[in-house]
Amino acid sequence: MRRLLVTHALPYANGPLHLGHLLGYIQADIWVRFQRMCGNDVTFVAGEDAHGTPIMLAAEKAGLSPERFVAEIKQKHERDFKDFNVVHDCYHTTHSPENRRLSERIYRALRDAGHIARREVEQAYDPVKGMFLPDRYVKGVCPNCAAPDQYGDNCEDCGATYSVRDLKSPYSVISGAAPSFKPSEHYFFKLSQLQDSVATWLDGAQVHESVKAKLREWLDAGLKDWDISRDAPYFGFAIPDLGPDAPGKYFYVWLDAPIGYFASLLALLDGDEARLDEFIGAGSTAEMWHFLGKDIINFHGLFWPAMLRGAGLRQPTGLAVNGYLTVNGAKMSKSRGTFIQARTYLDCGLNPEYLRYYFAAKSTPGVDDIDLNLDDFVARVNSDLVGKYVNIASRCAGFIHSHFDGTLAPELPEPIQHHTTDSVVQSGESTYDLEKFVAAGKQIRAAYESRDFAKAIRQVMSLTDIANQYIDGVRPWLLAKSNRTSELWGACTLALNLFRFLTVYLKPILPALAQDAESFLNIPPLSWADADRPLLDHVIKPYKPLATRIDPAKIKAMIEASKENLAPMNPTPNHSAAEPAQDQPAYATIDDFKKIELRIARIDNAEVVEGADKLLRLTLDVGELGKREVFAGIKSAYAPESLVGRLTVVVANLAPRKMRFGVSEGMVLAASGEDGRPFLLWPDSGARAGMIVR
Repeated sequence: MRRLLVTHALPYANGPLHLGHLLGYIQADIWVRFQRMCGNDVTFVAGEDAHGTPIMLAAEKAGLSPERFVAEIKQKHERDFKDFNVVHDCYHTTHSPENRRLSERIYRALRDAGHIARREVEQAYDPVKGMFLPDRYVKGVCPNCAAPDQYGDNCEDCGATYSVRDLKSPYSVISGAAPSFKPSEHYFFKLSQLQDSVATWLDGAQVHESVKAKLREWLDAGLKDWDISRDAPYFGFAIPDLGPDAPGKYFYVWLDAPIGYFASLLALLDGDEARLDEFIGAGSTAEMWHFLGKDIINFHGLFWPAMLRGAGLRQPTGLAVNGYLTVNGAKMSKSRGTFIQARTYLDCGLNPEYLRYYFAAKSTPGVDDIDLNLDDFVARVNSDLVGKYVNIASRCAGFIHSHFDGTLAPELPEPIQHHTTDSVVQSGESTYDLEKFVAAGKQIRAAYESRDFAKAIRQVMSLTDIANQYIDGVRPWLLAKSNRTSELWGACTLALNLFRFLTVYLKPILPALAQDAESFLNIPPLSWADADRPLLDHVIKPYKPLATRIDPAKIKAMIEASKENLAPMNPTPNHSAAEPAQDQPAYATIDDFKKIELRIARIDNAEVVEGADKLLRLTLDVGELGKREVFAGIKSAYAPESLVGRLTVVVANLAPRKMRFGVSEGMVLAASGEDGRPFLLWPDSGARAGMIVR
């Protein structure tokens, strides 16, 4: 049994998670679940990256203390992780007593070993705000190409790098004032002293060759000492032991951020540093894995291993690095609606496990960018998970219950000879022998171990094709009609065992779906060891649909909900003759009206929502659009039984909204007066469910 400490990059606590963030977090969670299914001892920790100037300023803008601001962001992040089935043993924060304690411990170890230096630096200073400015908080004209509004350290137009002193017409992005330049004493980590130890670590670390090549470029250029201090005001930890003559010095966020991995582990261990050292001490036999994006490999592949070695601690076993996420072949865009927040995806009624599956299907050990093509996303999920995987169970489970009291056969049928060119099973072999699925499991396990989730899924889907071909070949529906019950029993038992094997192989990616499958099969949680023995003479539960197809309308709703209106909020009026006076209401065009799809709906059922003061749950028949569930705030005006069978009007193309009680798939129309009492709209006689209101 291996002992592993696994982390992923810490979300910065200044905004919501988007789908690009989730890519690396989901990859880490899949690997952790796989390792645990193999019987390994895995500790999975993360937390909020809570320090720095951006968070200090964002909290000030929100009218909150930085601590309160971070706590509220953390709560939202934790909710998103939970809903996407990314489950940590401890999700903590870098602004914690544990992190202060460990940051000071590591800093003192570096200082006592002679790895800390003090020197004076000149920095941009905002005279209005009264604070030193990071280079990214100064903008101006690029000294190379004259592009305006470029950052103080590099130009996004021409790619040039330079000193903030070289920037022309500089200004503070906080106050707009021209910065002055003032000296300040800073503290430096002598990274150059530990270059050889970093190079030695890199040679033996489990890191993709493309990442190693990039890190070696920096090593070959020579590592420079690293400024690890910032001046007040700053949200972070004060550097200890400086004395009264050197106040207002704080650790730079990137010093204490990776130490936050250890702080989260220490919180999990109830503050026991002796147990912590079993993971991070120089003699530790545990593995340490960091999952991160390619934009921060310098911190994790150079600074972090140097800090650890300099402080007398162990270095990471490996780095698992992911690329960026694009959507529909381009960078995520707010104007196109492809800058999609995690919560928007969920609020539009989309299954979080479907995104896990799609990300896994494109994840390799390399560092390539991954494209979320939304049309392909719909097609792949509908085909692979609904059309292939759960289809195996849905085609056979009914026969087990209708003919054999829900009990699987005591033995499997003889293998069937079938010629195929399938990549998993060679031509001429017995394709439906369960041993073929066992043998394929070894390849799938190796793919998971190397984090080649795309390869694992290709192999699993090849097996689903074999299982469905088997069902097509034996035709259990015909066996049932011809009363060939022994063959029917064996065929359906084999098919459901194939389904069980596939569930083992997909479980790290689809934990919730696998749990539903385990409940249907009436078995304990599956481990990897279950992929080498059949399930026989066993009672299963009646089959209920395990997965449903993605409705493309929900994708459209997600895109619309993600679009940001980039027009000015208060445009300057041009007072043209055609412009209405400013005190007149704005008019809607016919095109505006056409965007709203109003339909006649029949209320098939209405019921009180337990725990809700105002809501009724309505089941609506919307004709050709099928059934819709809508939550309506009309409990005070209508008894549920009085609504059943009546017609009303529903907004049929409203984005689905995820509520505490379920997903509301529309909105019924009602009028109200000053007292707020709702009056539902009823169509005239002759109207039918599904008719469009024009």
